[in-house]
Amino acid sequence: MKIKTTKLLMLCAVWLSAYAVSCNKSDRPEPELPKASLENIEIGSGNNGIGIIGRDFHFDADIIAGDKIDNVQIKIQQKANETYTKQWLFEIEFEQYRGAKNTNVHKHFHIPEEAPEGQYDFIIIVRDQNGTVHEEIKQIELIDPANLAVNPKLYIWGIQNSNGDSYFVNETLENPKDVVFAKNDIMSSYVQIKDVKDDGVMYLLLIKKKLNHFPETIHNIDFSKAIVVDVYEHKGEKEVFTFWNTPYNNELHDYERWPELIMGAARDNNIPNPYPINGEKVWENGEYYLGVVYTNTTHNLSVHHYFELEVKDF
Repeated sequence: MKIKTTKLLMLCAVWLSAYAVSCNKSDRPEPELPKASLENIEIGSGNNGIGIIGRDFHFDADIIAGDKIDNVQIKIQQKANETYTKQWLFEIEFEQYRGAKNTNVHKHFHIPEEAPEGQYDFIIIVRDQNGTVHEEIKQIELIDPANLAVNPKLYIWGIQNSNGDSYFVNETLENPKDVVFAKNDIMSSYVQIKDVKDDGVMYLLLIKKKLNHFPETIHNIDFSKAIVVDVYEHKGEKEVFTFWNTPYNNELHDYERWPELIMGAARDNNIPNPYPINGEKVWENGEYYLGVVYTNTTHNLSVHHYFELEVKDF
């Protein structure tokens, strides 16, 4: 009888112990899964937080996933305390980053013509493959281009070499074909930017294609990668005008300046201190981009355009 009682007590103790362990496990909270994070966010040209209706819009951010990225979504959503001419919501999703751990998202998308002006929430959503969701809300203003203080546009762009070969980019942004420059060629280039005033700066840049550097504002230029063909600025212009880097003097019947760069030069045309053309940007055969980058520094609005050309005989 005593043996049976002892066994029964032992069984009860084992059962109670197992029950306690089971209860402890069920009461224990699930570990919190890591979420994605965002760094170096840029919203709008030059990170100005402005979207121009009917135009291209710039977004850039570095994403560090909790596990791996599932997808990235952007929403431009009307604010509850704002008044708009109509209801409108914009959503766009990027799935090409699925499976990445860390990545840079650099996207351009179109702000639809039907978007009403106003202040909006710009919502960045990163869904992770571990099931977590990270969301950040920034502020953005959508503006009709007719209501901009300045509205910079590339109007015409001409490029010439030593042989007198000329290439043109007009405001339809059609790229010239088969542009070739050889060692000791002289590159000259003239640019007109329409509808600007106050203060602004324009750079002409020659950049190796393999360096994958496409600055969209003057503040983003990496001069260790970019050869400066020309830099020119305007200041204190009170009326809207067309900005030229080759202003013409009607009295002298000649250009006041005509910037040129020798292909193979030791230094570029940066003002006031030309940079040596060495390191990553040292001259070599291959594909280059020629770009114009203009930023209106008063109103923080920019325009840029690039096309490909070939450099040879180095």
